Amino acid sequence: MRAIVCREHGMADKLTFEADWAEPSCADNEVLVEVKAGGLNFPDVLMIQGKYQMQPDMPFIPGAECAGIVKSVGKDVSRFKAGDKVMVMGGVSSFAELCSVDQNAVMPMPEGVSFVEAAGIAMTYFTSYHALKQRANLKAGETVFVMGAGGGVGITAVEIAKAMGAKVIAAASSDEKLELAKAKGADEVFNYTDKSIKDTLKELTGGKGVDVIYDPVGGDFAEPALRAMAWNGRYLVIGFASGPIPKIPLNLALLKGCSIVGVFFGAFMGLEPKVQEQNRIELWEMFAAGTLKPVVTDVFQMEQYEAAFNCLAERKAKGKVIIEI
Repeated sequence: MRAIVCREHGMADKLTFEADWAEPSCADNEVLVEVKAGGLNFPDVLMIQGKYQMQPDMPFIPGAECAGIVKSVGKDVSRFKAGDKVMVMGGVSSFAELCSVDQNAVMPMPEGVSFVEAAGIAMTYFTSYHALKQRANLKAGETVFVMGAGGGVGITAVEIAKAMGAKVIAAASSDEKLELAKAKGADEVFNYTDKSIKDTLKELTGGKGVDVIYDPVGGDFAEPALRAMAWNGRYLVIGFASGPIPKIPLNLALLKGCSIVGVFFGAFMGLEPKVQEQNRIELWEMFAAGTLKPVVTDVFQMEQYEAAFNCLAERKAKGKVIIEI
């Protein structure tokens, strides 16, 4: 089968496109999926460089999530059957024509979305919903500041926060990304490459500051944002797309009376599966109602994998980056 393979750590130019990779077998508790599209995420970029917190043995097929059709199931699998349309969150192995994963990493596709759209739902929407619901305990009427609002997770945070009744302030690095955030419901937008984050947030909130900060960017943007937090605020640590991990002066948390809250969806999914399943049910209801609609503007063919990875790594993506298989 065709597969994108990581044989040595590095950027996307170190990956190889292989036409005769061995097809995976299907164990008793596994589901074999014919992959239609794979979703590219920032952890994939880190993993091929050897920088992610969980590293597979080499060589491996990258790709944490995908969507496709069940080809076969193991004898201990009862929830799925051949022909089912499904989404997969296996951590790796999505960027190939076939992937075999534990049945607990498989879920039915929501109604009314394509394979390309479904391939980008799990990591982004689940992360944002878990962050805003369980980690921030977001309430209607509160103010949420979303950094990196034009990217894959950022745009879902805008969409979900608005659906939860929050006032949303979105920041991104280009006017094009800000237009996308506004189209998804952001009440206020600004470009944080040419405006002061702290001063702008204070101005937009009448000096009060923001209740929740959703930060997938990190780097030099983190501390100025934290300085604009309201009393009892919650700073959600999502990731570090800009590269550097910020070193936050902890006296700011004391002075603001705020919480700095880690969001690790992968661990949450394994440790609290019942809560995650309820999140999925609620999100699927929002998809069915048309409240949520995935944004996919950057779609690449399998042979264009290097361009796809670079699109994400260079923060050029608007919404989700998808590789069609």
